[in-house]
Amino acid sequence: MLSSPAKILKNATQHNYAIGAFNINNMEALQGIVEAAVEENASVIIQTSQGAIEYAGMDLLGSMVHTIAKEVDVPIVFHLDHGTNVDLVKEAIASGWYTSVMVDGSSYSYKENLALTKEIVALAHEKNIWVEAELGPIPGKEDNLDVHARDAFMTDPALVESFVKETGCDALAISIGTAHGVTKFLGGSKLDYKRLALIRAQTSIPLVLHGASSIPANLVNIAKTYGADLSTAKGISSPQIRKLIAGGIGKVNIDSDLRIAFTGAVDKYMTLNPDNMDPRQYLGSGREAIKKEVKRKMQLFGTSNTCT
Repeated sequence: MLSSPAKILKNATQHNYAIGAFNINNMEALQGIVEAAVEENASVIIQTSQGAIEYAGMDLLGSMVHTIAKEVDVPIVFHLDHGTNVDLVKEAIASGWYTSVMVDGSSYSYKENLALTKEIVALAHEKNIWVEAELGPIPGKEDNLDVHARDAFMTDPALVESFVKETGCDALAISIGTAHGVTKFLGGSKLDYKRLALIRAQTSIPLVLHGASSIPANLVNIAKTYGADLSTAKGISSPQIRKLIAGGIGKVNIDSDLRIAFTGAVDKYMTLNPDNMDPRQYLGSGREAIKKEVKRKMQLFGTSNTCT
């Protein structure tokens, strides 16, 4: 069933577990994620990036999510991820597809981010749509920055309370050392747990962790065996994720892990079955790989068996 994030994220925050937010680009990814949610009896957030919308179209993705949501009893949130294109965020709000959107003004000055987020919140709340904002840009990958440069990417805890209060946003994506992409760290991981605690003390709204894929060794090994170059791949470990959730993270975004799972499974199938040109077979193997990884994530996040 299609759902607002309001109740499920509030419950997650209050009971120290997190809701997984998984990106889709096609039907097989959507099916795999939802099948996992049903089997784990877990709420789930389905996300579309701006790139996914460019690839498949907002209406096609939206209609697929709405259709599958009618067929299951677990809550499904449909969310626009990383809305840096303001016109696209407004289109998503007006479309009637989304129950939640993210406006990402983190690359602007604090004042500009504040004004932009406030504008989007006003438009979205008129339609009972939740808004995730971002304070502190999350880099594309760890660039071996020195302490002062790294700090510039981090969320400033001193700004959190006023930002949330003035904008009225419903959830806040924060930067505490994670990064997007398959290479999150070049050296050892540098997650700022102290900063998370300071941020958590400033607001009660759900906090969101981007760049949270773990880049599991088993999936990397499959992908590498069948041709992928993942020599620098490194993600967030399971113990780190548990510690971050215990520290107040309520929504965890996952994309890279699903891409690796899907690509590795499809490449493996095609290599082992070179005479089979049936897309239902090789795409089906990718769907199953996504399902298995999402189930593992739901168990890790503590989301399994939380639907009542």
